[in-house]
Amino acid sequence: MATTPIKSLVDHIDTEVTIGGWVDVRRDHGKLIFMDIRDGNGYVQTVVLPEHTEALEVATTLRSEDVVLVTGKVNARPERMVKEGMNGSLELEVLSIEVLSKAQELPFAPDVELNLDTLLDYRPLTLRSRKERAIFKVQAEIVRAYRDFLVGEGFTEFQSPKLVGGDAEGGAGVFKVEYFKSHDAYLATSPQFYKQMMVGVYEKVFTVGNVYRAEKHSTSRHINEYTSLDLEMGFIKDHTDIMALETRMLRYIIEQLRTNVAEEFKTLGAELPTAPETFPSFKLREVQALIKQETGEDCTEEPDLEPQHERWLSAYAKEKFDSDFVFVTHYPVSKRPMYTYEDEADEGFTKSFDLLFRGIEITTGGQRIHNHDLLVEKIKGKGLDPTNFSFYLQSFKYGMPPHGGLGMGLERLTAKMLGLDNVKEATLFPRDLNRIDTLLSKNEDNNDNAASNE
Repeated sequence: MATTPIKSLVDHIDTEVTIGGWVDVRRDHGKLIFMDIRDGNGYVQTVVLPEHTEALEVATTLRSEDVVLVTGKVNARPERMVKEGMNGSLELEVLSIEVLSKAQELPFAPDVELNLDTLLDYRPLTLRSRKERAIFKVQAEIVRAYRDFLVGEGFTEFQSPKLVGGDAEGGAGVFKVEYFKSHDAYLATSPQFYKQMMVGVYEKVFTVGNVYRAEKHSTSRHINEYTSLDLEMGFIKDHTDIMALETRMLRYIIEQLRTNVAEEFKTLGAELPTAPETFPSFKLREVQALIKQETGEDCTEEPDLEPQHERWLSAYAKEKFDSDFVFVTHYPVSKRPMYTYEDEADEGFTKSFDLLFRGIEITTGGQRIHNHDLLVEKIKGKGLDPTNFSFYLQSFKYGMPPHGGLGMGLERLTAKMLGLDNVKEATLFPRDLNRIDTLLSKNEDNNDNAASNE
């Protein structure tokens, strides 16, 4: 059926159009009925006048989420009545309404604040709200900008397998899957091995795909299936080349968000991050010494930063450098996977990094070992059998340049961009310790407390 997209109604003032969409809200004012109608990309306020009797009769039967075709005249609002936002300068005068699908009565009012479990229990419905639509419109724009930037930098996208024969990270919890002929496979925890192999093919590669971690977390920071934005590139000097690329990439993404989804940020009351041309960077030991100096807390013997230390450093970077981003480099060899490159000038520490954003780590990256024999030695050093990695090691037998890359969690990045409290709020259909669409142990009283201010 031919319909006019709601976002383009501003180009049809004083003309008759037909739009298709959902009834978002209906408001009765005396003899007038107002309805906000939405389609996949926009909203418009419509008004049904008393003289259009057939349309008025249909309008009185409509409720939120009914699916309709509405034919009407696009009228410009008087200047004093112009509103902010999409189609705030116009109103659609309804001439006729065709009902395509009737919705059942909603389990809660459209504008009520929901607790997280209820939000997720009714996900097919709650995703239709303005807030949820705004969140995932922003997320889609992040992915689009990520792709566009890397393609512009000469990268080639590839698709990485999700069923693998072993764990690329050498230690993360994995989901085991029964495979053919009594073999076991695993859901991929990372595309790491495959993107390194693809450096030997295209030099610069990236992928967007789901990864799986069978870790029994129940926190606001973790989910068991997330979307990883991964890239890998050859012929680098060291890890700082990757850090410089990521800095440019994030600045590009932020500008695309500013240009294309400013309305969604406004809907969510979110602020775009501050991203200077160069992000501040510290070695792990420098951060730990700084924490001890500034707070008196001694964490200098720890191999990583605790969450409270990540938050402290992010606040410090914002105050001292006006940056919402800060790099931490040179994590111990013992805390990084076997393929991570050790710094020759700083033995025991790696040419690796994490990127912190507004108090949480969103990226892990660094330089990889490209020498076959050294990589075999490092695999053995982790207590692993090199024969289990023979497929992966072929790339290094037959010539690999110095290379490195990064992985970034899309949901965490989205959550921090938008100031959301829980990464699950930035995940379309979260999988965690307690949920795979529905709760694994359903609370019988769950639906009795749908509305909450928590």
